[in-house]
Amino acid sequence: MPIRLPLCLWLAAKTWDDVRVFYWVTKYTLGITLKIVFRPRASGVKNVPRRGPVILASNHLSFSDHFFGPLPVPRKVIFLAKSEYFTGRGLKGLLTKAFFTGVGQIPIDRAGGEASEQAIRTGLRVLTEGRVLGIYPEGTRSPDGRLYRGKTGVARLAIESGAPVIPCAMIDTFELQPSGTLWPDFKVRPGVKFGEPLDFSGYRGQADATLLRTVTDEIMQAIAKLSGQEYVDIDARRAKAERAAAARDHSAGRVRDEKENRDDSDGQGGNGPA
Repeated sequence: MPIRLPLCLWLAAKTWDDVRVFYWVTKYTLGITLKIVFRPRASGVKNVPRRGPVILASNHLSFSDHFFGPLPVPRKVIFLAKSEYFTGRGLKGLLTKAFFTGVGQIPIDRAGGEASEQAIRTGLRVLTEGRVLGIYPEGTRSPDGRLYRGKTGVARLAIESGAPVIPCAMIDTFELQPSGTLWPDFKVRPGVKFGEPLDFSGYRGQADATLLRTVTDEIMQAIAKLSGQEYVDIDARRAKAERAAAARDHSAGRVRDEKENRDDSDGQGGNGPA
């Protein structure tokens, strides 16, 4: 008789083996639904090694990337996910934590410094165990569908572990579910492409800043070639901050203009003929 674990035990799971069954049950049941509803495309799956440590380095366009990226891969993909997915409150927070824990996501703090080092150590542990590690080198979702500069953590993981890097390109998921939207556009057919392996194991022990940037840029260019995205050589979070600031300035300017127009109207009304 199959063992049924209560939700509280799923939430308390501390190792990937604790959720191994749930991962595959979720992947196949949810996967069938996604295939029927969205008819996702996939190419280059054969480029993903069937055994041994692997790094899947992907662009990040949408929340739905978490579903459609690993879907065609016949191995369990473990992603380093932002810690906010695991700290929500209420029923929604509970269910979100249960889901991301169940599908093998590992929470990381994106604050930088020691938190970044901890993320690297966690990633290296996954690779040392011969698993597939998924990573979004941009560090966040693209604000406008373009591909932004990668962070050098992916290069460190590749060089220190010796694992091959498979460039991965999500296709049309930005149009499927843009950032900030709840429901996907069911008319969009998403896709994913896997490129040929990139080998940086020859650089082991040489991870200086210049080399890390060179390797990261090579990975990002491979992703850009697969995705066809325009490449922007700035940090994606900086781009988001600039867009948010511009939106605030635009909103403030509009309010100011509307106030001035009202003041002008009031002034004209007071100067009419007696």
